[in-house]
This record gives sequence, C-alpha cells and structure tokens, in this order.
Amino acid sequence: MSSVSPLSSVSKNVHQRVSPEEWEVRVKLAAAYRLAALFKWTDHIYTHFSARVPGPEEHFLINAFGLLFDEITASNLVKVDIDGTLVDDPTGLGINPAGYVIHSAIHAARPDLQAVLHTHTRDGIAVSAQRDGLLPISQHAIGFSGRVAYHGYEGVALDLDERERLVADLGDKSVLILRNHGLLTAGISVEHAFQQLHGLERACNIQIAAQAAGNVELIFPPADVVAKVEKQAEVFKSGDGPGVARHWNALIRQLERSDTEYKS
Repeated sequence: MSSVSPLSSVSKNVHQRVSPEEWEVRVKLAAAYRLAALFKWTDHIYTHFSARVPGPEEHFLINAFGLLFDEITASNLVKVDIDGTLVDDPTGLGINPAGYVIHSAIHAARPDLQAVLHTHTRDGIAVSAQRDGLLPISQHAIGFSGRVAYHGYEGVALDLDERERLVADLGDKSVLILRNHGLLTAGISVEHAFQQLHGLERACNIQIAAQAAGNVELIFPPADVVAKVEKQAEVFKSGDGPGVARHWNALIRQLERSDTEYKS
C-alpha cells in the first residue's frame, strides 16, 4: 500500500510570505538539523531544535513532529507561539508536545537566547546519568567548567509546570544537562548554540571513551589550570566573537558537500 509523504503537502510559498529576517533564521535552523543528522546525533523523529522568530511577536520555529532531521528544510519548519498555538504548520504534522514544553520554557524566560538545541545522544545521556556529570578530564570539557547547569529527570516533559523548574535550574547559563535524558544548549544565535552543542557532545564522547578503559585512574588537571581554561573559554560563552562565525562557516561548507536541500 502506497502512502503520500507529508513533505508533498508543504507550501511552496513560505519563502515569499515570511520576512527576509525570518527566512534567514529558517535556513540556519534547517542547516542545524541537517548537521545533527550528518553527525548522527539524532533519535529518529524525536528531540528538537528551535529558534526565535525575529520581530515583536513571541514566536519560535521548531520541527514538524514526524519528520526525520535529514528531512527538515527552511520551508517545513513549524512556527508556534509561546502559548502553544500553531501559527504556521506547512506539513500539518503539528509538533512534539515535549518539545513545546522544553523550548517554550526557555524562549519565554530568556529573551537573550535566540536558539535552543536538544539531543538524546548515547554519550550525552550516559554522562547525564552519572552523579558527577561532566568531568573536567579533557580540554573540551574544561571549556564548559562553571557553565553547565543540571535539571533532574521528571519523566517525559509533558507537564507544563515543569517549565518553571527547568528555567530555575538553567538560571543564567546557556548549557543544560537534563539528567537521564540528554543535552541542551542555547545561544544568542543558531550558530552560537550549535557551536556549544558541538563542543559538549565531543566532551561527552571523550568522557565515555576514557571511562571505557576500565580500572584506569583518570587525570584531573589542577584547579589553577581549570580556572585558566575557564577564562580562556569566556569568548565562547558570549557567542559574539569571530570564532562562532568561523566555526559555523566551516560546518556549512562540510554540509554542502553533500546536502543543499535544507535551504529550500
């Protein structure tokens, strides 16, 4: 029995009916989804990335529930408001309710953060399940020293009242490890949020690999070295340095060697 792809119903005039500023954010967010697929950070049709729509309305963009990350394009992203009303749903698939709870919480409470990225990777969840969380045993991890918040697991994020606790745990940070669940990074732009996620995922990969060696003592750099790296990493925390654009531009070159459909 044949079925019609939900992608066939996507309106072809999304580009024409949104502002140039919104379209630019749509293209960047779609690229972030495709990059996550390229790096194998996906959990089938689950997890979600979002970005605030430029303008006075409290709207954000998120993936249609049912599409794989490598199917996301600038045109098929769903626009939703803070209250959960679907403003523009090109595929008619709606959105993941858990995605709405998590992303609406941060977008409502932190107007300084323009993008929020959430993953369920194997190593990210493994680190989230460890009592001590992310360990300062690699340069990648030490770069996040003092910048990571933790949120305890409360079940699938379907309860609206969890938003208050999630935001309280995030505080003034932009990196959150959700216990027994996964990773979350946010930023002043899609590019900034993705750079943080890229580094955090790598730090978790290294930690799990180091621990897999068995009964081998891990080396923890001295406190003064950790403090030094914390200071050196301040430029990544702000998100407005030249390194963010340099990192993102290289990612886009890598993506476009095999995929340019995200821009459609």
